[in-house]
Amino acid sequence: MQHRNLGNSGLLVSRLGIGTMTFGLQTDESTSHQILDRVHEAGVSFIDTADVYPIGGTLETIGRTEEIIGRWLPGRRDRVVLATKAVGKVGPAPWQQGASRKHLIEALNASLKRLNTDYVDLYQLHWDDGQTPLDETLEALDSLIRDGKVRYVGVSNFLAYRLALALGRSDLLGLNRFISTQSRYSLLFREIERELLPLAEEQQLGVIIYNPLAGGLLSGKHRPGDPSAGTRFTLGSVAQVYQQRYWHERQFQTVNELQELAGQWGVDLVTASIAWTLANPAVTTALIGASRPEQLEQTLKASELQLHPQFKAALDELSHTYRYGDAKR
Repeated sequence: MQHRNLGNSGLLVSRLGIGTMTFGLQTDESTSHQILDRVHEAGVSFIDTADVYPIGGTLETIGRTEEIIGRWLPGRRDRVVLATKAVGKVGPAPWQQGASRKHLIEALNASLKRLNTDYVDLYQLHWDDGQTPLDETLEALDSLIRDGKVRYVGVSNFLAYRLALALGRSDLLGLNRFISTQSRYSLLFREIERELLPLAEEQQLGVIIYNPLAGGLLSGKHRPGDPSAGTRFTLGSVAQVYQQRYWHERQFQTVNELQELAGQWGVDLVTASIAWTLANPAVTTALIGASRPEQLEQTLKASELQLHPQFKAALDELSHTYRYGDAKR
């Protein structure tokens, strides 16, 4: 498994990371540990989670994913790069969410307890909190680094202009700046190529990709109609989000065309889809996920697949319209 520096930091992360948002709801603890064992054996050293996981759960299930990881981690902590996130709502009180100094400090302490560790390598803002002054958030994150509880900080789901503003404020205030951005990116969602990825390259930020298989649609196993039970398209509170993102006639048609193309080149579409994201020079690591260990067979191969230039060009062409979102529907 290849490793790369995350942005211009000295932190090395594996080219594939394991996303854990299904652990504790779609995937039980025993199976989650089997998945972690499998990717660990394959050289995947980057584990990404969040305090609000498992996705699709409720306030009662929040934190379960971190607890599952925390019970797997003993004896392995020095061999993994551990990332988590905060900002999401984790309790009934109105201040138990967001990027305020109060919440970030309390959220991190709770995550550390669940994860069974005294530090995280990468602490990320799960999304932008427009209600909290940006300087307050940046100063709070800087203090967590100085306290030794966090090694580096990053963002997730930020618009390019807000990330640029945050980097500028950090530089002006002399604070530790973000080293990475985590974003949705796949053959069915390429909008970040227009502004966010150029910003990341210019500012030497690491780029962590999630949803490289478009919630599983790029596996080719789904068919139009009602989604199959037990998938992200039917899972709790996120089902509607995933259906709105991907469950459309245009996407199904594109998947069929991509499958036919991949078959011509003798490559599984799952492997090709993830390898395509890694072929973008701005991308540092892609997060893979699974609800069963056997699902990792094709995804793990992506780290070693070098797409033929003609194959990549054809993939680019078939998915080009997804650079523009709804504008080209």
